[in-house]
Amino acid sequence: MAGVHHRRRHGGRATASRASGLEVQLPVSELPARGVGGDEAYDLISSELLLDGSARLNLATFVTTSMPERAARLMAETADKNMIDKDEYPQTAEIERRCVDIIANLWHAPAGEEATGCSTTGSSEAVMLGALALKWRWRARRRAAGQSTDRPNLVMGANVQVCWEKFCRYWDVEARLVPVEGDTLHLTAERAVQYCDENTIGVAAILGSTFDGSYEPVRAIAAALDDLEARTGLDVPIHVDAASGGFVAPFVQPDLEWDFRLPRVASINASGHKYGLVYPGVGWAVWRDRDALPEDLVFDVDYLGGHMPTFSLNFSRPGSEVVAQYYMFTSLGFEGYRNLQQHSSAIAQHLAAGVADIGPYRLISSGRELPVLAFALDPGVDHYTVFDVSDRLRERGWLVPAYSYPPNREDLSVLRIVVRAGMTFDMADQLLADLRSKTDDLGRLDRRLPETLAGGVRAFRH
Repeated sequence: MAGVHHRRRHGGRATASRASGLEVQLPVSELPARGVGGDEAYDLISSELLLDGSARLNLATFVTTSMPERAARLMAETADKNMIDKDEYPQTAEIERRCVDIIANLWHAPAGEEATGCSTTGSSEAVMLGALALKWRWRARRRAAGQSTDRPNLVMGANVQVCWEKFCRYWDVEARLVPVEGDTLHLTAERAVQYCDENTIGVAAILGSTFDGSYEPVRAIAAALDDLEARTGLDVPIHVDAASGGFVAPFVQPDLEWDFRLPRVASINASGHKYGLVYPGVGWAVWRDRDALPEDLVFDVDYLGGHMPTFSLNFSRPGSEVVAQYYMFTSLGFEGYRNLQQHSSAIAQHLAAGVADIGPYRLISSGRELPVLAFALDPGVDHYTVFDVSDRLRERGWLVPAYSYPPNREDLSVLRIVVRAGMTFDMADQLLADLRSKTDDLGRLDRRLPETLAGGVRAFRH
C-alpha cells in the first residue's frame, strides 16, 4: 500500500561511491554504526534518485514539478520557519493571511462579509476541514431542532478523489457515492438531489475530476438544492473541491459560476501545489463567512507565549510553501496566471486534436475545462489495451497513466494526460509523434498481448 511501510529485515545495500570509489552500505532498515559524511551521503542519494522518472515527462501528476529559481531560494531560506508558530513568526503568519484574502477575492467571497480560511498541507487536509465544518453545522441544526444526529451522510459522485472516502470512514459519515453511468461520468444536479435527505451534511461538487479533468455543474447543483429547500425545507450546503480547478477556472473560464457567487456554496478548497504553481505541499481552505466555520472547531492555542487560533489536522510544518505561494501571486499577478493557465489549456486542446487524428482513439475529455485530456480506445480494438499503450509510452520516458472508471463504468479504461506549466507545444508534438509510433507498432500485432505484458495495475487511485 502506497505510503504505508512495514518493517524490513536488517542490512544495507552495497553501492560504489563516485566520490571515493570505495564500496559503502546505504542504510536500508537501521542506522549505520558510522555515517559516511555529508558529501558522500549527497553523492550516494542523488545517484539513487536518478532511478526516478523525469518530472517534466510525468503527465500523470497534477502536482507542480518546476518553479522559478528565486522561488526555490525563498523556500530554502524559510524551510526552518514552523508555520504553526504564528507568534514566533508573525510575518509568515501575515503572509498566510494575505494569501487567504487573495484567494477569497479570487473566488468572489461576498463583499461586506468576512471570509475565513487557512493554509493546509494540501487539498486532502483541506477537504477534511471543509467536510468537518459541514458535519458540525448539520449536527448543530439537528440538535437545535431536537432531532437525531447519529446518521450523517455526504453526497458525492463516485469519481471523487479518495480523500473524500477517507473523511467518511474516519469521521463516521455515510458516503453516498452517486454512480457514474453511461456517458455521464460525474455528479449531476438531478442525481445529487435524489441522494439527499434530512441527514445529508452537504454535497461535494468537484471542479476538475481527477479521472478526466471535467467540471461538475456546480451552478446547476446549487439551483437543484435551492429547489429542494423550497419544496421540503432541507438546507443542504455545497463544498466545492476545486483542488485543481480553483486556480484554473478564474483565469480560463472567468464567467463560469462555481464559487462564492452561488450562496449555496459554503466552502472551497484548492491545492496551491497543483495549478497554484507551488511545489508540494500546500493547500487552501476558505469559508464564505464566519458562520460557515463553526467556532468550536477553531482552537485558541496558548503556544510559545502567544494565543493563536488554529484549525488543522497537522501541526508543525514549514512555512516555505506558503511563502512560495505568496511569491507566485506577487511575481505573476492575475495576468501572469491567466497567461500560463490559458497556455496550458491551449496545449491540452492541441494534444486532444492530435490524439483524435491518430485513429483508434476516442476522446473522453478534450482539455476545455481543466488542461487535461482523457481518451479511450475504440471498441473495435481488441488485441491491445490502453495499459499496453501506457507501457509503450514509458519506453520513451512519458508517464501517461491508464486506469478504469469506478463501478457501473468499469468497462471504460482510459489514458489521461495532465498539462502543466512547463509543457511546450514542441513537447506536445513530440508526445503525439511517440504516441502515433507506439500505436502503429501495437496495431501491427496479430494477436493479443499476454496479460503479464498488458500493464499491471488496472485501478488508479488518484
